Amino acid sequence: MSAQKKRNFQIEAFKHRVVVDPKYAEKTWKILEHAIHEIYNHNASGLSFEELYRNAYNMVLHKFGEKLYSGLVTTMTYHLKEISKSIEAAQGELFLEELNRKWADHNKALQMIRDILMYMDRTFIPSTHKTPVHELGLNLWRDVVVHSSKTQARLLDTLLELVHRERSGEVINRGLMRNIIKMLMDLGSSVYQDDFEKHFLEVSADFYRCESQEFIESCDCGNYLKKAERRLMEEMERVSHYLDARSEAKITNVVEKEMIESHMNRLVHMESSGLVNMLVDDKYDDLGRMYSLFRRVQSGLVIVRDVMTAYIRDTGKQLVTDPERLRDPVDFVQRLLDLKDKYDKVINLAFNNDKTFQNALNSSFEYFINLNARSPEFISLFVDDKLRKGLRGVSEEDVEVVLDKVMMLFRYLQEKDVFEKYYKQHLAKRLLSGKTVSDDAERSLIVKLKTECGYQFTSKLEGMFTDMKTSQDTMHVFYSAVGPQLGDSPTLAVQVLTTGSWPTQPSATCNLPAEILWVCEKFKSYYLGTHTGRRLSWQTNMGTADLKTTFGKGQKHELNVSTYQMCVLMLFNNTDRLTYKEIEQATEIPASDLKRCLQSLACVKGKNVLRKEPMSKDIAEDDAFFFNDKFTSKFFKVKIGTVVAQRESEPENQETRQRVEEDRKPQIEAAIVRIMKSRRVLDHNNIVAEVTKQLQARFLPNPVVIKKRIESLIEREFLERDKTDRKLYRYLA
Repeated sequence: MSAQKKRNFQIEAFKHRVVVDPKYAEKTWKILEHAIHEIYNHNASGLSFEELYRNAYNMVLHKFGEKLYSGLVTTMTYHLKEISKSIEAAQGELFLEELNRKWADHNKALQMIRDILMYMDRTFIPSTHKTPVHELGLNLWRDVVVHSSKTQARLLDTLLELVHRERSGEVINRGLMRNIIKMLMDLGSSVYQDDFEKHFLEVSADFYRCESQEFIESCDCGNYLKKAERRLMEEMERVSHYLDARSEAKITNVVEKEMIESHMNRLVHMESSGLVNMLVDDKYDDLGRMYSLFRRVQSGLVIVRDVMTAYIRDTGKQLVTDPERLRDPVDFVQRLLDLKDKYDKVINLAFNNDKTFQNALNSSFEYFINLNARSPEFISLFVDDKLRKGLRGVSEEDVEVVLDKVMMLFRYLQEKDVFEKYYKQHLAKRLLSGKTVSDDAERSLIVKLKTECGYQFTSKLEGMFTDMKTSQDTMHVFYSAVGPQLGDSPTLAVQVLTTGSWPTQPSATCNLPAEILWVCEKFKSYYLGTHTGRRLSWQTNMGTADLKTTFGKGQKHELNVSTYQMCVLMLFNNTDRLTYKEIEQATEIPASDLKRCLQSLACVKGKNVLRKEPMSKDIAEDDAFFFNDKFTSKFFKVKIGTVVAQRESEPENQETRQRVEEDRKPQIEAAIVRIMKSRRVLDHNNIVAEVTKQLQARFLPNPVVIKKRIESLIEREFLERDKTDRKLYRYLA
């Protein structure tokens, strides 16, 4: 193939010069200027937009863009000045309508002009960095019309006046307002902010400052909050109807500051209607309103929470220290639960279940429940009352609700070990007397305690249930094996209790009647014969008995009594009269127990199977007792309870406290050893802090006691003091 010949191209100058008419630009501009006049005069229907576009196109093409642009500015300015005069001439309410109408006309005209000058907009304007046609039209409207000396201030005053009238309850033309505000926004955010928003916020602040002052002098707290809430809603609505959405945060901030923040303390403490009165009267709506309004301002909820906390603490303190309330432990605990329910409801319904309020409520309860050293005992007595009779016939769900409430109070206790002490005593009495409403409820509570405090806390309680079950089986086997030998002797039901699990105190055994003692000895020899390495000691102070009794005229009753009461009554099988001294000698029952026992047999109306001389409520050592032949009762079975205080007396309480303190010592020592074993060397303050942290789930150890336990461990060579720093301890392996 032959190589192609290389061809050179050459661009030559145009042969004929295009001659432009010297008056071309002027003539063309006149056509365009006339068209702009016609557009502003609403005569655009006769114009040929295609021809006008071509004329504008040619002007730019022939480098007359500058003339076209400056002519546009001059012509538009002329028309806008005319428009401005007609707007200024409008009177009263017609002013805004005229402004709105002319603004709409200007926008239409601007659209048509922009279409005609589209080529200039696309080419000439970007290359010369001039303002595009539409934006130019807006800027000229702003400078010539809106910012004219006669319009600017008048427009602002008119808008603010309309807002004021609307706030005063008048109906205004919101559509017109929306159009005018939109015009300001279209002219640029700075125009809206500087010409209207800034002044609007200042005037609003003055308005709400005066109004809030007026309201607070004349309204109670609830009504004031309603008015504040309504004003807030109105302002939000106003923004949604005709203001810039970005103004919402600013105007609500003004209302919040003037109507809420400035008067927070006065509202909360307002006499007869403030926060405390709302809490007392369960005004959930008002409380909810206060919460939702106060949460809008800084520190608002802190004030509400602090006042509520102070009031709850004060109320709770009065409740737990009122001597009248302490007489009835069950009522005392019920009132605590009612108080908790009340404020739980307030927090749920009014305070949106706010966690900070929940925490404040919990800390308040923990504070005042622990002001009363007897709270652990009273909570246990409340449980005892419910599980004996209070929950009879109640559904399982309701039982769980009550137990959960008890557990909630239990969590507030700092001395959980004291509760355990009392709970164990009360549980023992319920189990031994068979007076518990339901084993399921008992076990359910133990499971809850175990979840809360761990296995160690409940292991002995579970052991008590095990003993009850084992004892039933033991008695069944005993009667199968020995039954025929017993003949007509009294029926015996023995509960064999493991010493470590039950709250048994060493007690002096009383002298049992011979017929009872014989059966007891039979059981003892049988039991020890089948179980090696065990010892039995009778706890006669914890037993009960059923006695068949015949009174005058052959009237028969079955008496349900304690073991001590049985011993006393069976003495009257052989005699009609016995003195206190003779009974004491024959039974050897401890004096305090014997007096209570005789009191319940002779001094309780309707249960007085004995007569006492002289008649009085108290038992004296020279009293004489007679079998009461005239005793009557409409029931065949008569239960004679022992006269005993439901709550412990002060000496008994002191004794329980002492036992608790003794039980705490090994726990504190164990904690110290555990800590020192892992840390090896530690100073005194840190040991106290660590021990407190480890044991606070059960009780709050006293730093003085911790110090004594450390001394004891040093004596027993578990720890030693540092040679140089006496506050430093070392662990001795």
